[in-house]
Amino acid sequence: MSAHAEPVGGRIFTRPFRVLFVLFALAGVAILWRLLTGLGQVTALNDGYPWGLWIAFDVVTGTALACGGYAMALMVYIVNKGEYHPLVRPAVLTSALGYTLAGIGIGLDVGRWWNIWRVPLFFWHWNLSSVLLEVALCVMAYILVLWIELSPAFLEKAQASGPPRLRQFADRALPILNRTLLWIIALGVLLPTMHQSSLGSLMLLAGPRLHPLWNTGWLPLLFLISCIAMGFAVVIFEAALSSLLLGRRPEMPMLSGIARAMVPIVLLYPALRLADIAWQGQLGLLFAFDRFSVMALLELALAIAPGILLMSPTRRASLGSLFRAAMLMMLAGGLYRFDTYLVAFRPGDNWSYFPSVPELTITIGLVAAEIMVYIALIKVFPILSGAPSFGGSAGAEPPATEKSAAEKAGAGWQPA
Repeated sequence: MSAHAEPVGGRIFTRPFRVLFVLFALAGVAILWRLLTGLGQVTALNDGYPWGLWIAFDVVTGTALACGGYAMALMVYIVNKGEYHPLVRPAVLTSALGYTLAGIGIGLDVGRWWNIWRVPLFFWHWNLSSVLLEVALCVMAYILVLWIELSPAFLEKAQASGPPRLRQFADRALPILNRTLLWIIALGVLLPTMHQSSLGSLMLLAGPRLHPLWNTGWLPLLFLISCIAMGFAVVIFEAALSSLLLGRRPEMPMLSGIARAMVPIVLLYPALRLADIAWQGQLGLLFAFDRFSVMALLELALAIAPGILLMSPTRRASLGSLFRAAMLMMLAGGLYRFDTYLVAFRPGDNWSYFPSVPELTITIGLVAAEIMVYIALIKVFPILSGAPSFGGSAGAEPPATEKSAAEKAGAGWQPA
């Protein structure tokens, strides 16, 4: 398949797109309500749980799921010098959208949201001992870096079919951008390394309020390792869905290579977790079979399973097995973050938290918005590489000969 990126094409306002738009419109109403009336009227947050769903899922879990661009930058530009380059743009797009919506989530969770613009500008008020300040600055900077990394796709579209003035601008801007992109990518590797580990450091401040199964000085390292594994998993997940929904033949050699690289990272996370729990003498808590024990064991099982699954070269050659392993890793990493920030956090017996309906509506709507924008951008701009694996519109059934060839290439969804 050609490695040249090109627009998918086709109608944007399909029936699924309209359903997503309705979900986003409902979220828009809830967002307006929150901005006008405050957190207390819209959320179930309280003094015991000042952070809830918007931080635990939209920000902490959402940014980890948006680390596909970070993981691919490590693999493409540091490990193998560009072999996996066709998978970079869709990964960067997912990262840019995920981090942008995480930024919106942070804005919604800040009480005085109208002052958030002061954070990067009023540097004389910075608390240089604050982990949260480092996270905020890194996330803001990384959002900008990701959209700059993605900008060649927009400029290429302008070159191909834009109005004359825009075409001239693209002709001048693209060479400059290509010369400076290496430095931007280097910054794009540094920033998530900093803030993903700092998201783990942040919960160390909870001290004894964090359950012992999660309360460890290794939190920054565990958050960083798991986010890299989740980033690789998202790349595979995205490629598998593109194959299924858009009729595109997946880059199986590349996906198998990513899966092979995932194995030591995926297995390192539960190995460190178990070693730390044993070192701290908390194995009894791990097998206490209360709600904390069950959640920790579930995290470990979900993390170990994809590592074992991907150890087999045969399963790494099956898109169905890759998809299942990616789903398991995304669930494992997401559950670990969700547990650390909500389930394992114990402010006291008199405090409880469960997301309100507006909180859930806004989160669902933001996810719907991310999917909508992704669909629109891949249909209009050169993001995905290669043409569909068979003629006709995306989603149509390929001829028998082409389908057979695709299955031989590893595109089949049959269990290995």
